[in-house]
Amino acid sequence: MTMIPGKDAPLEESIEKMSSQLEALGFDIEQAQWLNPVPNVWSVLIRDRNCPLLFTNGKGTSKDAALASALGEYFERLSCNSFFTDYYLGEEVAESDFVHYPSERWFEVSGDEIPDGLFDEPTLQHYNLHDDLTAPGLIDTNSGNAGRGICAIPFIRQRTGNEVWIPVNIIGNLYISNGAAAGNSVAEARVQALSEIFERHIKNTIITSGISLPEIPEHIINRYPQVVDALAALRDYGFVVLVRDASLGGKYPMVNVTLINPDDGGCCASFGAHPKFEVALERTVTELLRGRALNSLTDFPSPSFNLSDVADSQNLEAHFIDSSGVVAWDLFSRDTDYEFVEWNVEGDSQAEFEHLCNLIHKVDMDIYIADYEHLNVYTCRIIVPGMSEIYPVDDLVSNNNNAGVEYRESLLDLANFDKDQGADLLVDMNTEGFDDQQLVAELIGVVADKGTAWNTLRIGELKCLLHLQQGNFADALAWCGWQLKNAQLHESRELLYRCLFQCLQFALDAERDFDDYSGLLEQVYGKTLMARVAEMLAGEKIFKDFTASSLSLEGFTNHQKMLEIYDRLQSAKRLAG
Repeated sequence: MTMIPGKDAPLEESIEKMSSQLEALGFDIEQAQWLNPVPNVWSVLIRDRNCPLLFTNGKGTSKDAALASALGEYFERLSCNSFFTDYYLGEEVAESDFVHYPSERWFEVSGDEIPDGLFDEPTLQHYNLHDDLTAPGLIDTNSGNAGRGICAIPFIRQRTGNEVWIPVNIIGNLYISNGAAAGNSVAEARVQALSEIFERHIKNTIITSGISLPEIPEHIINRYPQVVDALAALRDYGFVVLVRDASLGGKYPMVNVTLINPDDGGCCASFGAHPKFEVALERTVTELLRGRALNSLTDFPSPSFNLSDVADSQNLEAHFIDSSGVVAWDLFSRDTDYEFVEWNVEGDSQAEFEHLCNLIHKVDMDIYIADYEHLNVYTCRIIVPGMSEIYPVDDLVSNNNNAGVEYRESLLDLANFDKDQGADLLVDMNTEGFDDQQLVAELIGVVADKGTAWNTLRIGELKCLLHLQQGNFADALAWCGWQLKNAQLHESRELLYRCLFQCLQFALDAERDFDDYSGLLEQVYGKTLMARVAEMLAGEKIFKDFTASSLSLEGFTNHQKMLEIYDRLQSAKRLAG
């Protein structure tokens, strides 16, 4: 049996337990991709064969460590519902005895005022600092059930032991999977969750502030031969590799490893956190290469002199997703902002958890924990307001993921829209402020099947079609041009819009007779496509390519597969009480 630092059970035992439990739950897990780019660095992508949408990437210094990591992350995302954060769970679930957990509570909505009982004083002040958060803004997108109210989940505030109700909407909007973890024990999972929170928060502090970090002395790194071999292999391949102490003077358990590609000057900065220095160092190296072959370590951005670009929210999101964001040159200065401090937290997982809690409480921040064991693997979700947000709190007002809920039912029936419905929707699309690049399926929380018109429909294309339905040819032409320039279309859809673009130009040209060119256009595009475009120009069957559906989501095959899985998880929650 193999024990590794940071884990409270042997790897083989963890793998067997989680694998058998997934099988019992009806999952057919495949190991879809293994990578071992350098010695002692492994990563694996696992997914459900019947629903590849549900996948995770694990990493580790051995095959077993990577597989255990991937399985743990799979349970984390199942137990905490992270796989389903952005999706509509269907009409049946929205009306069932519970939508997310049996412990959930619904708060009635009456006007804009936030209902009593939601939050405690610190969280209410944090999420509603500017007094602009409204009750409708807290309806969860997964149910979209405004009539039922606001769905909230119980968390325990660690400093007081009080139960606090936090809306599901806030979790999905601001935290995604950050602070969620599974483990062999309560303490192990909580340490993992808090370590991730520290990693992402302190990383953002370092990146946005242009902090210069000290190198970790070679004699320290040499204590860990597996890391030494991995770093040597990267350098032999031609990369510049820098290993730095990101603890900010020993305050936080953080390590940074940055890879620079001399061929293109690109830079990839990886950060890792754990109370044990050895674990933090190994995680940083394995995270750097997770899901990456050596020949794919190209096209990263070069370091920047502009701190405002580095601190941009989209850049920080890129760092969160895959460490591909820009960093400042200041990170590498010899004139460091901190001296190297040798740090390590002694003791077991419980001691590590208490240490991390003390660090957070010391800066007067609070820790809120929700525990889940309904899948027979301990999982937790930890929220530290002000520290663990992936997206800014302002998004609750300006970029809420429930913004498409009120359009969900009507858009699903797009194929049957009449002209009046189209006119009303066009007004809304022009006033709501949605990003023209926004995928409509994402906006309404639906998994679109590949190869379908739904899969590539964006707000910009929707505006084009709505203008066409209204007979606004000039506006339709402009949005058709936008579509050809900005959208990523299937080949057949791109051909349709190229043909439509040409025909709209002829329709708007008073000096040319379309009949003089129609024969040539038929040679270029074919009679079938020309007939389809003629139909659209006549304002007929504009949306016939979009499968008509309802809140039951018939016709969306992959979404139905996901809902079948969610139904199995709901059954497990019921059995666990």
